[in-house]
Amino acid sequence: MHQESKAPSGPRYSLIRIRATWDGTGSVEEASRALGFSRAKGYDLIRRGEFPCRVLRIGRTTRVVTASLLRVLESGVPEYNRTHADRNTS
Repeated sequence: MHQESKAPSGPRYSLIRIRATWDGTGSVEEASRALGFSRAKGYDLIRRGEFPCRVLRIGRTTRVVTASLLRVLESGVPEYNRTHADRNTS
């Protein structure tokens, strides 16, 4: 008996697949792969406040906001989290 998969076919990190299968947030590892770099590079960018998508820190867990990731993938324009950049430098 053949069963259809509910997940859309196509590339693992396509916009359609991310919209269909991700919740409101995703892991740093998965978001980093969708953006084309490694997990280690993703965490490095988060530490520097330069990850191209909005991130949430919940206790010791860091999650990437799916809507932000989709906007970045669609437009190619980063939405820096600016964790460090927003500090007053005066």
